[in-house]
Amino acid sequence: MKEHKVEVRVRYGETDQMGVVYHGSYVPYFEIGRVEWLRNKGISYKDMEQNGIALPIVSLHLNYKKPAKYDDLLTIHTKLKSYSGVKIEFDCEIRNENEELLTTAHFILVFVDVNSGKPISPPQYILDVIYAE
Repeated sequence: MKEHKVEVRVRYGETDQMGVVYHGSYVPYFEIGRVEWLRNKGISYKDMEQNGIALPIVSLHLNYKKPAKYDDLLTIHTKLKSYSGVKIEFDCEIRNENEELLTTAHFILVFVDVNSGKPISPPQYILDVIYAE
């Protein structure tokens, strides 16, 4: 399964005075999507970091289509786009309860050694998940 879905309800603190989701709140929503994509495939982000591997974002592109609002139930769709060497790419989107497309995103992340900060190839257990896609 290349794509994973997870639901998140908009909290009051994620909105502005008009009850519209603040633009900065979308990045954490997409982070939830990526972490749950990994978890769904048996990879714990916490364990990965404890084993010396981090996965920082090196490129992010967001496209806002329609606003999300306070108390909306959002579905975050996360899809593996590609993998090459040390780089992994995801295409993501957020839809509301009516299946309206609200926001799209493209992320590029790089596997790095926590101690050195240098890019590394992911371990075999991660490659197994990526290539199973």
